Amino acid sequence: MAEKRVQRRLAAILAADMVGYSRLMGADEAGTLTRFNALRTELLDPKFAQFAGRVVGSAGDSLLVEFASAVDAVQCAVEAQERLAARNADLPDDSRMAFRMGINLGDVIADAGTIYGDGVNIAARLERVSEAGAVVVSRSIHDQVKGKLPFLFTDLGEHAVKNIAEPVKAFRVDRAERAGPAVLVQAEDLPLPTKPSVAVLPFTNMSGDPEQEYFSDGITEDIITELSRNRGLFVIARNSSFMFKGPAVDIAEVGRKLGVRYLLEGSVRKAGSRVRVTAQLIEAATANHVWAERYDRSLEDIFAVQDEITEAIVSALPGRITAALVTKSRHKSAEYLDAYDLYLRGRELADQHRRDDLPRAKALLEQAIVRDPHFARAHALLADLNIQTWWQTDAASDLEAAEAAAASAIRLDADDSLCHACRGQLLLFRRDYDGARHHFERAITLSPNDADIAAMMAIYLTYSGQPEDAIAQVRRAMRFNPLHPQWYGETLGMSLLIARRYEEAVTVFSGMREPAYYVHGYLAGCLAMLGRHDDARRHRELLFEIKPDWTPDHFLKDPYRNAADIEHVGGLMRLAAGVIE
Repeated sequence: MAEKRVQRRLAAILAADMVGYSRLMGADEAGTLTRFNALRTELLDPKFAQFAGRVVGSAGDSLLVEFASAVDAVQCAVEAQERLAARNADLPDDSRMAFRMGINLGDVIADAGTIYGDGVNIAARLERVSEAGAVVVSRSIHDQVKGKLPFLFTDLGEHAVKNIAEPVKAFRVDRAERAGPAVLVQAEDLPLPTKPSVAVLPFTNMSGDPEQEYFSDGITEDIITELSRNRGLFVIARNSSFMFKGPAVDIAEVGRKLGVRYLLEGSVRKAGSRVRVTAQLIEAATANHVWAERYDRSLEDIFAVQDEITEAIVSALPGRITAALVTKSRHKSAEYLDAYDLYLRGRELADQHRRDDLPRAKALLEQAIVRDPHFARAHALLADLNIQTWWQTDAASDLEAAEAAAASAIRLDADDSLCHACRGQLLLFRRDYDGARHHFERAITLSPNDADIAAMMAIYLTYSGQPEDAIAQVRRAMRFNPLHPQWYGETLGMSLLIARRYEEAVTVFSGMREPAYYVHGYLAGCLAMLGRHDDARRHRELLFEIKPDWTPDHFLKDPYRNAADIEHVGGLMRLAAGVIE
């Protein structure tokens, strides 16, 4: 009688293990089992099924899942970890369930519904290399998915595996772009610009009062704003600089990540009516101090201190940039310091980009305007927040309030870039394309280094039918802001979509950590256009899961100028909804 032939096949194997399972079981055995089973039923098993993964082993807190595709295995693991993180965010520490995950591509033996072999052993070893919430893959997986998914791979070195002769190379998987204030992970150091380049790191709050954090952050942001007006400099945006807030940083590493030659760091101590500001300009590569100064002043002199710091930086940098080119601070005199304080508090809330914070931020800005009706930037930021509210509510009153605030801002200060950018944004939604272009171009002329304004200009170019120019503009913004927020990526993806560069658009949209519902719509439409119908259906399901009342006509609120673009996007949205195949 012939021996039964061993069944072998090549498979991508995901090994997952829950962190702290024994501790949770010891504290609450029944509750832990109930939560773990619910987690599998509601989140993990549906996610595995979505990517055609088959659970072939489940012992206690560990899972073994087989995939026919390396790409599907990695995509599934990353999305599962992201869903787990979102689920854990609202739970107390003693109820959170986090997983380590390892993935390997290898030959396996199939028997009695499960799999065995070196391929499985390596996946299990990689899982133990992983940290909680992370995904670690082998070189075989890395080589298969590199360039096919918008992920970056961090080399974790080689690791010995029991009964495996050669050590296994391990890589941690990261999104190429992370959401919200979230950040772009750089695969390589950025090249230095030809202009003198500088990043202003968040000034440290030395007041001993955490509630004074808004003030030191405001000082930092204002210095960035004033430096950004200088055409002779290359200035990194606030969003990227503030990613290094908190613990001490490696100056050389920050310089490499941001692609700048100089860094400014400092501290602010506010006590009563006095303020002490220290600042030092450092050459990143050598850590040599180029310039340093300390200012002990009355609080009413804070605007003059900002001007002095800005002027000193420009004077200290090489390249024949004269201090005369520095635009003096656009803030009001000491008489209106309380209005400035309210403005900083409102701006701090606005910078959180949380919908629930909008009413409080608007209220603070309205108070600032009552204290100082001539505060142009407060009017401009209030206009921007009213536009955000209108976008969410579609209430005509919000758009009218935005229009009034934007008009006041321009009237009060026709040389402020933010005022022009907010006015341009409002006119775009009013479909006054020529007026919008005028204000965006004026804003860029006034602040050529401002990444957000460049990205807002890209939005205008996308809607007005100039997608190739939009692509160039948003990529320029991304260089000023290497650790840019997600809306930059959304803008780039939309401009690629309008340009009919669907593959590139899919790559950009797929790299978003927590994509909004409309991103799933764009993905579904682009993927359907590319003939990838299974992937399109997957994003269609996610779209309706997040926003069940979505219809293909929702995009009509977007201010497209050209009928051809409206027809094009409308067709993609009908594909996304499954109205047409």
